Amino acid sequence: MSGHTIRPMRPEDRDAVVSILSDSDPWKTLGYSQEDWGRIFCPVPQGRECFVAEADGAVAAVAIVRRKFLLGDYLELLGVAPLARGKGIGAELLSHVESLVFARTKNLFACVSDFNGGAREFYKKQGYREIGPMPNFLIPDTAEILLWKTTGPARGKSQ
Repeated sequence: MSGHTIRPMRPEDRDAVVSILSDSDPWKTLGYSQEDWGRIFCPVPQGRECFVAEADGAVAAVAIVRRKFLLGDYLELLGVAPLARGKGIGAELLSHVESLVFARTKNLFACVSDFNGGAREFYKKQGYREIGPMPNFLIPDTAEILLWKTTGPARGKSQ
């Protein structure tokens, strides 16, 4: 896709990323505020791999990966600016993350809120399986659903 650049997040991307996340769901419904995002991105999350996708020179999406979760890595966050949704930027950023993750491990996990139908469909199209719900995990009367994508068993058969 022309016009999109994916690169590691830099400190100067902080304000754009905080704006994307604080102005959109599911994070508003989950109770995350601009202040929460400001603390998380101070200026970038520590101990994580953070990437942004730019469209027309502006930050349009962000992804955060925590390494070594279960027998793989965990996609902590994938956020796309509302005006950039439906243009393939999220899929492109996720594909970039997957290429890095699957070069070092066979499993990538993520979570999605049960009320976030658009995200659930997005991850399904990208090959993620819903493993199961975690009820009341973040807020009452909702569940976070654990997702999983794999390239094969973490360990091979013993000979």
